[in-house]
Amino acid sequence: MLISFKPLKKTFTPIGSITLFAVITIILGCLKIGYFVGFSECLSATEGVFPVTHAVHTLLQVYFLWGHAKDIIQSFKTLERFGVIHSVFTNLLLWANSVLNESKHQLNEHKERLITLGFGNITIVLDDHTPLCNCTPPTLCSAISHGIYYLYPFNIEYQILASTMLYVLWKNIGRKVDSHQHQKMQFRSHGVMLGSVLGLTALAATIGVVVVYLIWIGRSKTRSESALIMFYLYAIILLMLMGAAGLAGIRIYRLDEQSLDESKNPARKLDADLLVGTASGSWLISWGSILAILCAESRPPYTWYNLPYSILVVVEKYIQNLFIIESIHREPEKLSKDIRTLQVVTVCNGNATSLPSSCFESRPAAGDVAPQGSEMPHAANGNMCLREVGSKEEEEKSWEGALGPACHPHFLQGNAQRRVLRNIAAFLFLCNISLWIPPAFGCRPEYDNGLEEIVFGFEPWIIVVNLAMPFSIFYRMHAAASLFEVYCKI
Repeated sequence: MLISFKPLKKTFTPIGSITLFAVITIILGCLKIGYFVGFSECLSATEGVFPVTHAVHTLLQVYFLWGHAKDIIQSFKTLERFGVIHSVFTNLLLWANSVLNESKHQLNEHKERLITLGFGNITIVLDDHTPLCNCTPPTLCSAISHGIYYLYPFNIEYQILASTMLYVLWKNIGRKVDSHQHQKMQFRSHGVMLGSVLGLTALAATIGVVVVYLIWIGRSKTRSESALIMFYLYAIILLMLMGAAGLAGIRIYRLDEQSLDESKNPARKLDADLLVGTASGSWLISWGSILAILCAESRPPYTWYNLPYSILVVVEKYIQNLFIIESIHREPEKLSKDIRTLQVVTVCNGNATSLPSSCFESRPAAGDVAPQGSEMPHAANGNMCLREVGSKEEEEKSWEGALGPACHPHFLQGNAQRRVLRNIAAFLFLCNISLWIPPAFGCRPEYDNGLEEIVFGFEPWIIVVNLAMPFSIFYRMHAAASLFEVYCKI
């Protein structure tokens, strides 16, 4: 079957990320095969067939996305829509299966940590889900079993990312793309020293916090409480800095009266929808933690740090989403500048309103298009007036409206404004990578805090966190990709 493809100029294609997660998923499949060989006497044959089939499916799917993630299908559209949406829901089912398997291991692990913190009233009888037969050699089987559960988070991220990319492909089937929509992005590293230094400092601090957290948590009650307090203080400071940076970027955009690009762009709309949709995962966890703190009968001292942390998670993601969406809806600077400077210079007869000289200095294009010689007389007071030619209603507008944004006072202009915005984007980019690391590598205070399990119940809270956490991890990865695009666009 011949399928014609039309290259998509700009879309959501994190090929490098999905390749990395696919490789780890295949390694996970190899460990499952080894686990099946060790316990083959008491495991069903499907336990060995499934990882082989899944590995083949992963290879073929990544190969397909490598070649066609940026394409738009124009032939056999009904058949292709069915096939692609089938692949989307297949990956979602595999994601749900991975979440369930990971939960089996985490239930026992987090119950032990909660008992260490003093929550002894959580009485749930759980087994270790080990087959009844023996495995030889026992040491190797134990290592394989632990390795499988540590790789599940990467497998979960792969399924979500693959579903998203396939959904983009499904959404773009039969889409018409205008050639003028393409904007070439360039990566520029100069002028972002402050944002890079602050972001790399946050990244280094994150690695240190994660290492200490994983060493201390579950060792003793004192160390577990210290690990939780350390993490909350680190996260509160980082989220406050990120929120302040996002607010500064939004303020700069609002002071700059550059027009917005309101044209239809499915890829851009999907980016915004993914930011809001995946942020809802962490918002659900945060609101659950806030309710638990407010409704609990007794609260250990360290749980109070969770209250500002949960509030800041909600506020920071809201601010960051506004900054990213505002950035991706900005028109290219060169085009917007050309539109703003298309003014017609006329002469004010009689009493002319005096204009500041800075207005003329910032509007050279207006003088370029003006008539020369006798057609450009000066008013009696020596000042020249600018006005847009249009209807009577437009001519009756105030001077402030006619002069346009160039005559308004700005805090930052030109290269200085772009430099500040690039520093903000670079800082937020590195901070999102920093906040992606803790949950991806097992540093999850949402499990270890203990208060939510008491208020909502152990199993319900674990299920909520297991369903929402992958979306929270994916949000940080997608936000980092969007911020990198913003950085290159500024």
